[in-house]
Amino acid sequence: MKKIYKLLTVLFLSLSLTSCLNEWLTVNPKTDMTRDILFSTESGFKDALTGVYIQLKSGNGYGDALTMTTIEHLVTSWDVTSATTQQRLNQFLYTDAGVESAMSSIFSQQYSVIASINAILDQIDNKRDVFVTEKLYELIKGEALALRALCHLDIIRLFGPVPTVTTAANILPYVKTLSREAVPHINFTAFKTELLKDLNDAEQLLKVADPVQNFSIYDLRRPGAIYPFNPSDTYFAFRHIRMNYYAVKALKARTYLWFGDNANAFANAKEVIDAKNPDGTTKFTLGTSADMTAGYLNLPSEHIFSIYEFSLLNKYNNMFANGTYKKGSAETTIKSQLYGNTGTDIRETYLWELITQPNQAKTYIIKKYKVNDAPTNMTVDYRQIPLIRIAEMYLIATEAAPSLTESQAYWSTFRIARNISVSTLPLDPAMLKNEVMKEYRKEFYAEGQAFYNYKRMNLPKSSILYASTSATVVLNYVVPLPKTELINTNK
Repeated sequence: MKKIYKLLTVLFLSLSLTSCLNEWLTVNPKTDMTRDILFSTESGFKDALTGVYIQLKSGNGYGDALTMTTIEHLVTSWDVTSATTQQRLNQFLYTDAGVESAMSSIFSQQYSVIASINAILDQIDNKRDVFVTEKLYELIKGEALALRALCHLDIIRLFGPVPTVTTAANILPYVKTLSREAVPHINFTAFKTELLKDLNDAEQLLKVADPVQNFSIYDLRRPGAIYPFNPSDTYFAFRHIRMNYYAVKALKARTYLWFGDNANAFANAKEVIDAKNPDGTTKFTLGTSADMTAGYLNLPSEHIFSIYEFSLLNKYNNMFANGTYKKGSAETTIKSQLYGNTGTDIRETYLWELITQPNQAKTYIIKKYKVNDAPTNMTVDYRQIPLIRIAEMYLIATEAAPSLTESQAYWSTFRIARNISVSTLPLDPAMLKNEVMKEYRKEFYAEGQAFYNYKRMNLPKSSILYASTSATVVLNYVVPLPKTELINTNK
């Protein structure tokens, strides 16, 4: 496993949107003096954590492979060319050199981010006296712990076993220290324990430090003397693009559901759904057709946690608008097969477009990441890649609620927001999960969540929309570890 040799980019965000400062900090773990200098002030800790957020949006991470591309190929979200790495991803051919490289790059990137986080956590308690801003220590440590949990969760969701088919064997390392030594692998239960500890610790820290509990997302987008939120340090602002308190609760809901603990999954999802602003309005609201018609196609009102991508429109143009990532050439592929040809579903109506490529071929592209590239201010700057949305909390609540009556209530609210008829949920739990899975597939297209939920439910290939019908394609939800990592499995 690669160890940290750099703390990457530091991003300074200003309210004007016209001035962004990118500063590169290089920190060599071999040089204690260099680390000591970086972490000798609270500013250094802020810079280091901002660097982590920038690492998250790398091409091998959440800026591409873990949201829009590689992981979506595992569920055949995009049309592919024959005999390519993308087609072999569709076919679960993990021994193919191209597929191995793609998965190894994701694995390395996730642990690289974790290493950067551990560089912060390695120093923060010993340097607590450098924090002069009230609650900044709790804020930074809480975010760091939660981000470490986020990365580890997606590592186990991708490279770990199907959660209902586990053994006592060692599977993966849960890395909590900054070291050059290989970290021993631990088993599924131990991994779960470490992950939940990070999330619980993060929750306790952010509960006392995060202003997201006391201000609306809108107010947190516009800090200043003439506005309701006027912090002494704007590092406390813009919580929608930071791992905030409610993002931790939502991540706990996702984590508990993965580990089959429906009671805790429901409790955490419900807390996020029920979160209110000081004026009594709902903090995170389901998007509706009004959002879509206004051009807010990625439904920013739903974002509990997202990563900020200044060049998101450019990414959209280079990946989707030019037809590189596309699905089907006939309406039946998207409108009928995916959405059921409702004629009303806001995702069916607004999210897809039929384009003509230079070779005159027609194809459907998704417009989810088509954003305004010149927002007038931060309150309407929606250049965000969502990592956790309130829609997911409604689906978790539907699946995990203690009674069918409660499940139906959340299901109805979700479907009304999507402008589709309110169906009656089946009594059978397996059939109910199948209904929920259909919505995961529609809802999180190009966000990287479908594969994980197919895997969590351990559904057969016949249940995967767009999966290959070839008998030679064998479904395999467990992505093998990179060859360089296998030697550590039983240490």
